[in-house]
Amino acid sequence: MLKVKRKILYAVTILLLFHFAGTAQPNTPVLPSVTITETELPPGGAGLKENPNKPSNFIIADILVNGNRKTKPYIIERELTFKRGDTVLLADLIAKFEYARQQLMNTKLFNEVVVALKSFRGYLVDVEINVKERWYVFPIPYFKPVDRNLSAWADKNYSFERVNYGLKLYWDNVTGRNDKFKAWFITGYTHQFQFSYEQPYADKSLKHGYSISVSHASLKEVNTNTVENKQVFLKADSIDYAGKYLNQLSSLFVGYYYRPAIRTRHSLLFGLTMNKIDSAVLVANPKYFNNNKTKIFYPELTYRLEYTKIDYIPYPLKGFMGEIMLTKKGITSDMNLLQLTAKATRAWDLGWKSSYTLNAGGMLKLPFDQPYYNSRMFGYGDFYLRGLEKYVVDGVAGAIVRNTLRRELFKFNVNLSRRAGSHSNIPFRIFAKTYADAGYAYNKSFPENSLVNTMLYTAGAGFDVLTFYDFVFRFEYSVNQLGEKGIFFHVKNDF
Repeated sequence: MLKVKRKILYAVTILLLFHFAGTAQPNTPVLPSVTITETELPPGGAGLKENPNKPSNFIIADILVNGNRKTKPYIIERELTFKRGDTVLLADLIAKFEYARQQLMNTKLFNEVVVALKSFRGYLVDVEINVKERWYVFPIPYFKPVDRNLSAWADKNYSFERVNYGLKLYWDNVTGRNDKFKAWFITGYTHQFQFSYEQPYADKSLKHGYSISVSHASLKEVNTNTVENKQVFLKADSIDYAGKYLNQLSSLFVGYYYRPAIRTRHSLLFGLTMNKIDSAVLVANPKYFNNNKTKIFYPELTYRLEYTKIDYIPYPLKGFMGEIMLTKKGITSDMNLLQLTAKATRAWDLGWKSSYTLNAGGMLKLPFDQPYYNSRMFGYGDFYLRGLEKYVVDGVAGAIVRNTLRRELFKFNVNLSRRAGSHSNIPFRIFAKTYADAGYAYNKSFPENSLVNTMLYTAGAGFDVLTFYDFVFRFEYSVNQLGEKGIFFHVKNDF
């Protein structure tokens, strides 16, 4: 009976975290600071030290994987920069082991990874990889305000009429090949459903993959304009001549993935979208769509290039990762958008448990004459300046630079029970930070708001709390160029 109660406790803990985070997907736990040292070598490992009288080249004879109940061994070995039969320098082994651990943690499959030398026979060495798998199936109750963040919901007096609820199913590592299935059933203020499946390693070479998704949303409220740098919403039930839904959006997408090596990934996404609005939306904003249309159907093609060489993707402290994305929406005047998006993160380890991170991102939309529907820039999703969360900044060209200096204050584990296996410890890391952001957005068609076509500046300080499954809780006190100050809370990753 006690064992059953413990399992229920672990499950409820994780479900509450996902429930609190809204749409956050389950990711990786906090990376433990593990480093392979000489003291961790097997008995007799001192014989592997550099010796001027012996060659320092060793051959990897075997790679042994333990703890992977679900994940296929070749998926784990896919992330390694070495393989059986490779000749390596002893001086390079430790660095390769640490990099392998980081790569495996960044797959979002494991709670813990240890890479070490198991044994050696002359100049032959065996490598052992021990993993602790996470839970992969999460049926998550969904409860989320329709507003873009908690600050915007507060402006609506935390009304429960502005809440969506339902169920989201996340099923990771379905076949043990790091594939993902997702199903959403949402009702309440809006009605939505979505099904998607992603298989990144569909062939024997583990370089090619695919995805497919279908979705539909019926919305009673539409963001029709931006006034005084805030979104203005139109409600269907507040207009006598409006229909039941102001917006109905359906889409079908298929994707192709190509990962030739370890750090670089290419993806190509093709989709068809049907977007229909009520005539009341055009009354509120005649420039919502092009050509006074209330229904548009358009194809979409996106190419994305990603490069990742970072210690921990959700909270980078060392390394670099970047992304370039080119999207073409529509081929007629009803929808004609060519969008280039780029973002990058560079993190430096400064020593003394400190690090500096530089985030930079930019967006360009052509032609500059775009309808309101295509004008979103800052304040949507994770593309924002800290301290301007209450506002949105629309535009067709813009860039953001975010600087963060942080230091780790505490690191500890909450021990539950050894019977919990890979979830016996809940790790926590707490960082203090200070930051300064800057940005600029150019808006040709809708220049009425004060935050467009001008430099934007914010700064602040705060604390970040990292725990398992990639949850990052951000507590921030910020000030912006308008002289406004405030405390902001986020449960999300950097962009």
